[in-house]
Amino acid sequence: MGRRLIAVAILIFTLFTICNLLAEGKGEGQGNGLHVGFYASSCPKVEDIVAEVVARFHEQEPKLPPALLRLFFHDCFVKGCDASILLDATPSGEPVEKESPANGETLGGLEVIDAIKARVEQECPQTVSCADLLAFAAREAVHLAGLPRHEVPAGRRDSKTSRATDVNFNLAAPETTLDEIIHIFAIRNLSLEDMVVLFGAHSIGEAQCTQVTDRLYKYSKDSPRDPSLDPTYADELAGKCPAPEARPAEQALRTMVEFDPTTPLDLDNQYYVNLLRGRGLLQSDQVLTTDARTGAIVYRMAASPETWSKMFLKAMIKMGRINVLTENEGEIRTNCRAYL
Repeated sequence: MGRRLIAVAILIFTLFTICNLLAEGKGEGQGNGLHVGFYASSCPKVEDIVAEVVARFHEQEPKLPPALLRLFFHDCFVKGCDASILLDATPSGEPVEKESPANGETLGGLEVIDAIKARVEQECPQTVSCADLLAFAAREAVHLAGLPRHEVPAGRRDSKTSRATDVNFNLAAPETTLDEIIHIFAIRNLSLEDMVVLFGAHSIGEAQCTQVTDRLYKYSKDSPRDPSLDPTYADELAGKCPAPEARPAEQALRTMVEFDPTTPLDLDNQYYVNLLRGRGLLQSDQVLTTDARTGAIVYRMAASPETWSKMFLKAMIKMGRINVLTENEGEIRTNCRAYL
């Protein structure tokens, strides 16, 4: 009898352990109730539709990938990956996220999401969330910019709320300190390494001259130009972005400079190589090389494009799980710009 009880106890313990391991494995591989192939039965063509529409727009606008990536980043980092950035209005009547100065005039790719949603609604009405479409579109942006196409866990639902005030302190600006940036990532369960790896998205895209003129002309009382800037690169930037008093502020807002002039359309580790040469466009980029917490990671990413690309894809998937709405939360919008 005693042996039977021991055997039963061992069996129960073993089953309990297996169940825990399976649960942990599910959480690690999928996260927050999301999983790959979420629409395999309900809308099997959705990912093909997204790929087709994004590729078509990309043929007309080669600079589309950074716009879609930025849209996804700015959505996830404010309230979570819930497509709140796409709303034109909400029941509260408050200004929405896209009206925030951090988004307003610089958001791109919205018309691409509109086109994707229209096609998907024809294929499978009221089935696929805008939040998932945004995640799928970001994956296509990454692929079209040169990295392998990664699997995207899906199952997100759409938020009914969007407030411009929520953008404050949730998105890093050029003047944001590294401590503040680290905090922004940490509270979203993204590690220091995730942060440095995701900053590699700045190997494509552009910034407004207004984001770099302080480094060129008003860095400090003793040094108008940021001494960490490579002198030749600083001269190149100054040629594109004259001193603020030399031209109207609106012109500076409209003038854009590339994050990476070496391979501006390729999502690669050139960003880190540039940083080590003093050719980081923003102060918040360049500081990664001088801080002891991040410098070694920058060197590692610069040394191996393969290491960075693999880590970037993993970090993208991890970021896509931030504060998602699932199951009975949120809604499935039929128009990504309007709540139901």
